Amino acid sequence: MEAATRLPFSQVRTQGDRLWIDGLVVDDARAVRLAREREELGEDVSRVVLDAIAIGARVLDREHTGANADFVKAEFEKAARELDAAFVDRARVVAERLDKRIDDVFGPENGHMTKALARHFGDESSVAVQNRVRALLADVGVQMREDLRRQFSSDSENNPLATFQRMAIGAMRDNAQAQTAQLRAMDEKLARLSEELVRLRAEKDKLEEVAAEAQRGTAKGRSYEEEVAAAIDALALPLGDDCEAVGDLKESTGKKGDVVVSIGACHGPAHGRVVFEAKNSRLSRPEALRQLDDARVERNADYAVLVVPSEDKIPARVHPLREYNGDKLVVAYDADDGPLALQVAYSLARARVLMARGDGEGVDAAAISDTVERALGELENVRRVRQQLTGAKTQIDRASEIVGDMSDRVRGQLDEIAALVHAATAQQQEPVAGDMEP
Repeated sequence: MEAATRLPFSQVRTQGDRLWIDGLVVDDARAVRLAREREELGEDVSRVVLDAIAIGARVLDREHTGANADFVKAEFEKAARELDAAFVDRARVVAERLDKRIDDVFGPENGHMTKALARHFGDESSVAVQNRVRALLADVGVQMREDLRRQFSSDSENNPLATFQRMAIGAMRDNAQAQTAQLRAMDEKLARLSEELVRLRAEKDKLEEVAAEAQRGTAKGRSYEEEVAAAIDALALPLGDDCEAVGDLKESTGKKGDVVVSIGACHGPAHGRVVFEAKNSRLSRPEALRQLDDARVERNADYAVLVVPSEDKIPARVHPLREYNGDKLVVAYDADDGPLALQVAYSLARARVLMARGDGEGVDAAAISDTVERALGELENVRRVRQQLTGAKTQIDRASEIVGDMSDRVRGQLDEIAALVHAATAQQQEPVAGDMEP
């Protein structure tokens, strides 16, 4: 595309909101190249020219605006510098005047406020506020103390403590009287306690003497021996036997044996003797048998019975109510459990002595042995039932009835033994009476 021929004249003007360009030639290479490229592409070149003019106008407007902004900025900075310098000068003047005024008012030596504060709040000033307040409070305190003293020392109704004082005095008086009465009662009680203490000490000394005496010699275990002697005497009396406590009596070589029963001695010559040895301690089997033999020999008895307070005191490997060597047995007797076991032992020993003295004539030994065995069996049942009673509280009533029935049967069987022995003894004594008649 050839360069446009420059026309000899051009005219640019505005009309309304439009720009009129007549005969304007543009020789800018970039604008020409851009128009040629669009023309080759078949586009409207006038549109490109309009866009270029519009874009250029906007750029020029921005640049003009920026130039104005730079100018304004420069002017503002200039005004600011001038204002800053003026403000500094003015501030210096104001500060100097303010310093002078502050010196005049708050100066440490000649300031009006300093002088006023020193006059009103200084410790050296007599008209200082704190000094005046202190003096005022002192006067008020003196007056208040005086008023309170007069008010609380008076006995009138205006005194709020008068009632309290009267109540306190009354309470103290009552407490003093009550305390005096209590002390008097305590003195009397202490006197009674002293007398009681003296009496208890005397009784304690007596008990200690009794205990010491009970521990000396053969008196050891005397209380249990006395219980055994009393129980045997109660069993012997209905049968016509004589019971004698011989624990303190020396018979042949010593004092072995505590109770001696002479069979039938209440109605004539004795048919035999049974010795009872009461022991609180547990002996060994050999020692128990030895002591029974010694007691039988020393008391000239035909049979010996060892009596202990409970089954745990029975010698080892020894069964209660079982005969040993035909002339000894062991029984457990507790007064709280009743004399049933002791009664069985007494009846068995008595029957054995009578059988031995009668040489077995007229006595049904088999019946006696059978009855004894049944009595021992029933007695064992009694013991088992009593043991069950301790663990079966709900069966107490029924078990008590069973024990009672068993005890009755045992007593009946003992009565049978006594009757059999009595019948045999009567048969043996009848020929002797007949021989004596001529």
